[in-house]
Amino acid sequence: MQQNKKVIYWLLTGCALIFVMVVVGGITRLTHSGLSISNYKLISGTLPPMNEVEWNEAFELYKQYPEYQKLNNHFSLEDFKDIFFWEWLHRVIGRFIGMVFLIPFLYFLLKKQLSKKTVKKCLLILFLGGFQGFLGWYMVKSGLVDNPDVSHFRLAMHLTTAFITFAYTLWVALDLWFPKKKEIDITLRNLIRIGMGVLILQIIWGAFVAGLDAGWIHNHWPLMNDGKLIHETVTIEQTPVWKNFVEGKSGVQFVHRYMAYVVVFLIGLIWYKTRKVTATIPQKKGVHVLVALVLVQFILGVFTLILQVPVVLGVLHQVVAFFLLAAMTFTLHRYSK
Repeated sequence: MQQNKKVIYWLLTGCALIFVMVVVGGITRLTHSGLSISNYKLISGTLPPMNEVEWNEAFELYKQYPEYQKLNNHFSLEDFKDIFFWEWLHRVIGRFIGMVFLIPFLYFLLKKQLSKKTVKKCLLILFLGGFQGFLGWYMVKSGLVDNPDVSHFRLAMHLTTAFITFAYTLWVALDLWFPKKKEIDITLRNLIRIGMGVLILQIIWGAFVAGLDAGWIHNHWPLMNDGKLIHETVTIEQTPVWKNFVEGKSGVQFVHRYMAYVVVFLIGLIWYKTRKVTATIPQKKGVHVLVALVLVQFILGVFTLILQVPVVLGVLHQVVAFFLLAAMTFTLHRYSK
């Protein structure tokens, strides 16, 4: 680790900033602030409106789009300023992350402090970051046409890419932190890989729930409305039936709420299996943190649902999902290399 200390700190700083970005993005979504800035100016958009004239110009631009015309035509300039802040902050953090990744990368490259393998990995990180910015614009664009809400598919792509960028950046940092290879238990590694895959699917369906505002229905637990395991609306909102599980509010919530049990089961199974093998201290800590976080996340999910998605719980639910992915990434890395 010693010779790569600066590079590791740089990558972990990037991870921390992506975390902040996701938190602010969650607040932006839950406060319905994401369509307040309808244009994209890479340089000049870094600064918010600086006087009343500029604020009024920004507000007049907002009035030209469906969200104001169909939902927020009662807004005053002060109301607009509130939602503008979160979207502006979200975009500024995105620009800052780009600089934090690019400038040190060029410095380390010129100083020849990166191996060829690490350079390739860092280029992939930079690509993922740029692609994430494109997906943000692509997502916002979907809410500026007729329907004053972004496509939940585009929202899921935007959010999932952020999570994957974070996980991969952490993985690259861990490669440098633990440079020595060791023998691995392939069966256990594959089980953790399955757990990682299901967790990412759960994150995707969580984004579907957020994009469709599906957390505001069936606010009961452990059963859905009317004391039913599967509410009748799960399969009748869309045709053909499979569309209910990716486009229908009830169907999407159904998948997300019951996949949570699968995630808990798989992490419990990982914990059980790792008890039977000789493990290093980092491996043991990774699994213990994983178990603790999945239990916290499950409880948060239940309360977020039954309390009809208060902003604080909604953001916390997303934050713990982030930590859970970090713990899964760390555990997979330790049992893979």
